[in-house]
Amino acid sequence: MSQTDTLAAADRAAALRAQLHHHAHLYYVLDAPVLPDAEYDKLFQELQALEAAHPELLSPDSPTQRVIGQVLDGFAPVRHAVPMLSIRTETDTEASGARAFDERVRRQLELGEDAPPVEYAAELKFDGLAINLRYEQGVLVQAATRGDGETGEDVTQNIRTVGQIPLRLKGVHAPVLEVRGEVYMRRDDFEALNERQREAGEKTFVNPRNTAAGAVRQLDPALAAKKPLSFFAYGLGEVQGWVVPETHSALLDALQAMGMPVCEHRVVTQGAAGLIAFHQAMGAQRDGLPFDIDGIVYKVNSRALQQRLGFVTREPRWAVAHKYPAQEQLTRLLAIDIQVGRTGKLTPVARLEPVFVGGTTVSNATLHNLFELRRKGVRVGDQVIVRRAGDVIPEVVGVLKAERAAYVPNFRMPRSCPVCDSATVREKGGMDYRCSGGIFCPAQRKQALLHFAGRRAMDIEGLGDKLVEQLVDAGIVDSLPSLYKLGVAKLAALERMAEKSAQNIVDALEKSKTTTLARFLFGLGIRQIGETTAKDLARHFGSLDALMDASVEQLLQVRDVGPIVAQSIHMFFAQPHNREVVAQLRAAGVHWPEGEGAAAEQGPKPLLGKTLVLTGTLPTLSRDAAKDLIEAAGGKVSGSVSKKTHYVVAGEEAGSKLDKARELGVTVLDEAGLQALLLSASSAQSA
Repeated sequence: MSQTDTLAAADRAAALRAQLHHHAHLYYVLDAPVLPDAEYDKLFQELQALEAAHPELLSPDSPTQRVIGQVLDGFAPVRHAVPMLSIRTETDTEASGARAFDERVRRQLELGEDAPPVEYAAELKFDGLAINLRYEQGVLVQAATRGDGETGEDVTQNIRTVGQIPLRLKGVHAPVLEVRGEVYMRRDDFEALNERQREAGEKTFVNPRNTAAGAVRQLDPALAAKKPLSFFAYGLGEVQGWVVPETHSALLDALQAMGMPVCEHRVVTQGAAGLIAFHQAMGAQRDGLPFDIDGIVYKVNSRALQQRLGFVTREPRWAVAHKYPAQEQLTRLLAIDIQVGRTGKLTPVARLEPVFVGGTTVSNATLHNLFELRRKGVRVGDQVIVRRAGDVIPEVVGVLKAERAAYVPNFRMPRSCPVCDSATVREKGGMDYRCSGGIFCPAQRKQALLHFAGRRAMDIEGLGDKLVEQLVDAGIVDSLPSLYKLGVAKLAALERMAEKSAQNIVDALEKSKTTTLARFLFGLGIRQIGETTAKDLARHFGSLDALMDASVEQLLQVRDVGPIVAQSIHMFFAQPHNREVVAQLRAAGVHWPEGEGAAAEQGPKPLLGKTLVLTGTLPTLSRDAAKDLIEAAGGKVSGSVSKKTHYVVAGEEAGSKLDKARELGVTVLDEAGLQALLLSASSAQSA
């Protein structure tokens, strides 16, 4: 090899070390990574290959020779009596990665082809922060991070806030026993934490791993305690005065007996075939686990064999981490488009240079909404981090701002819908932009039809998802009024639609023409208008024309209608295309008793101001019928029991709502009691 090639290799090795040191500092020390794990692994593996080809380039400070990290200012340093080393990583498929490890182990143990398979312990590779817990005489005296493998950070006070970690071990009083494991955050705890952050108007967190690491390294233990952390034990550090079990699996059993949390997803298996089977099984379950993992750890089960195999520089020969396909990758953002959903929500979508992530090639990813897009600082042309886990829609989770070549303007949401050109709106205090086209917008057509046909709206029996899909995709139905133009012949020609079924649909459509104003209003799918509000509007105005011509001020006079709801109703009826749809529906024969609402509004309201909850099955009244009776009497039906609940109406198989009512001392009625209440309240009001 020429001197020029050697110099080029040296320059490349130096550049790789600098990059790896930089990104390791961001990951381990600052808990603010900007590079996906898969990209880091590529750089690391390139450096390993260079150093293998040019041994003279090896240096003690190379990332391949030691675990990277350092003690943060503000934490006392802790020298590890037994270094906390990392382990080798395999990224090949489950078959080749497991076989490569098994072949290395058998070769180093000098086992012939006829020798029995090696016994392994296989467990999950958690995505959290490694911690060393030091127990003296069975009492927790110190907790430290891995740091650089030799020296970590004293985080004892923060670790004491983790409820899963015992302060005293059960039945163990050894002079020294160091337990090692992973502090992590469950997915449900992470989502709940972010929800609390949103409610408080605070910044949300990016992922469970960084959030857990940040909590452990929080200088104020009171703040650390507010972040729900969990822990799994998986190994030992220094041990004095305690007999270590002869196998790794027995060690985990012993740790569990001490009161340590140990993950249940672990097996003892034989040879490469057993490792492959476990890797595949956990890969299938990965997205359903309550916590994040990024691979499987294989370990030779026998401690005696572990000692024979020993270590090589920075890692044990007897263990390997076998990663799953990366769930995050780096690519370029080519453009930002707008997707209009079935409910009219406008979602910015990233158009990407195709990248293989999460086991598939991804070219589009969601950006959620304008506020998330701005928070992440994403702009067209950026190098972005794309995440895809299982069947979850791919999303852009970060950006490498340092890679941005020049100024790029911020993305702005369009003022009109890209599908129907209706105005886009954002409700006060909300994050989402929506198309105001509603029943007119083609993007919302299927959802609008299904909602209109729903049991609580126009109640068109038989008009479900599959039929609506066929009708819209075939171009037979393109609006609500066109439903009433359907005939038996057109319907019978559809796939899986016999003439009798077609006739049933036509009959259901004809029956639906006779309805109530409240059902019709609800069926129109006006934003913010639920069943209860539709009934309140029908009672207050009595006629559709009066409602359509109402001002915002007049709408605000309706019970429980606030500024946002009033504005939504007013905007809907102010748009000519929505009025045209209403006119066509009336022309098709849809009708209701005019003035019914005004008359009902003037009638007795014996349950006005009362809140009731329905639970269980009543003898003669359906849930809907009971709800209608209560609302007609001025009462409100709630879905949950609280101190503000006046009555709970309970039938057969009443569940937790009944228990809650008894706990709070809320009056419980059966169906007869409800009827008596309505009668007595009405009589008392009349008197």
